[in-house]
Amino acid sequence: MKYRYSARTKVGDLQVGFVEAVNRDAAANILISHDLFVLSLESAEASRWFGWILGFFRRVKKIDLMIFTRQFATMLEAKIPLGDSLKSLYAQTKNVALKETIFEISSDIDAGLSLSQSLSRHANIFSEFYINLVQASEVTGRIEEAVGFLADYLDKEISLLGRVRSALIYPVFVIGLFIVVVGVMVGTVFPQLLPIFEESAAELPLITSLLLNSGNFIADWWLAILVILAILITVLVDYFRTEEGRIIQDQLLINTPVVGGLFRKMYVARFAEAVSVLIKGGIPIAQAMEISSHTVGSFVYREALHEVAEAIRGGELLSQALSRDTNYFPPIVSQMVAVGERTGKLDEMFGRVAKFYTREVDATVGNLVELVQPTLMVVIGLGVGLLFAAVLLPIYNLAATF
Repeated sequence: MKYRYSARTKVGDLQVGFVEAVNRDAAANILISHDLFVLSLESAEASRWFGWILGFFRRVKKIDLMIFTRQFATMLEAKIPLGDSLKSLYAQTKNVALKETIFEISSDIDAGLSLSQSLSRHANIFSEFYINLVQASEVTGRIEEAVGFLADYLDKEISLLGRVRSALIYPVFVIGLFIVVVGVMVGTVFPQLLPIFEESAAELPLITSLLLNSGNFIADWWLAILVILAILITVLVDYFRTEEGRIIQDQLLINTPVVGGLFRKMYVARFAEAVSVLIKGGIPIAQAMEISSHTVGSFVYREALHEVAEAIRGGELLSQALSRDTNYFPPIVSQMVAVGERTGKLDEMFGRVAKFYTREVDATVGNLVELVQPTLMVVIGLGVGLLFAAVLLPIYNLAATF
């Protein structure tokens, strides 16, 4: 049988994957023999769909997670012990799923686990970026700074998502209405007009022929189309959950026009913020690169930062290592890092890089949101024009024959 596991290595890195064994105990023994601390182990075949369904009904909204993180950061900044902070948050949290999660985290910490290890057992609520940034801060002893940054990050993310949703409400409604109109036209109006066109022997425009043929095809094979789409979506979702699929997905996101630039800026901001926190805590630069690679949330950037860390261990300057790959790290990053190396204020420079690219992300998202509505309206206008042309042109040609 195949089992899905999450575990920690000796150095504390989170490792998630699959292991095949005859039973659960054998799978656990295999992981332990590889010097892994097992966090969770469950059957992949039996629990996949059940886990997805259960996760949907037990999901935690981003705003609830943000409020929890903000309150948690405030308590930690007030020097309230970690266990007491979690117990207080448990008492005042309203969301049932999050309340149970806080209780389990508190129990794990009382049992001797670190905060990041406890959070990693709830990967359906806390993202990899969230968990790894907490883990990095545990190394430096600056947990309150990391949790405060996460609260600000979630707050900005909620604000951006709210703006995007507000901008998309009207276009989505119009698109839905347009799809309904097309369905009615293709399924009801065109079939009634088709006999008239056939009797007149009038030549149909290309757009009309395409709509008629596609309508007939969908009407005859709609069940097969639905089954094929369901299978295709399931296969793609499963594939993109694998490491190879995640790498391809990240590459597609980074290389997509317009959107790719947004993701690159976001990843650079995350990387710079994590490195700034680590260097302030006295972590060596090469190790800071390794740790920060797990906070970015991108397999592509993770590999790039691993290469940077190896270059530093080989005696190369950080600015030189970053300047070799301008596709992932823009020239301004290596230039500011070079200034930090000369002045001895590397942590401060990374902080400035993080703030700069955070503002860039905000500005880019704002511009995209402003362009969404007019762009969609133009596309919808063209679609409506083609639809009416498909109906009116053959009628006009038919009238011209009399």
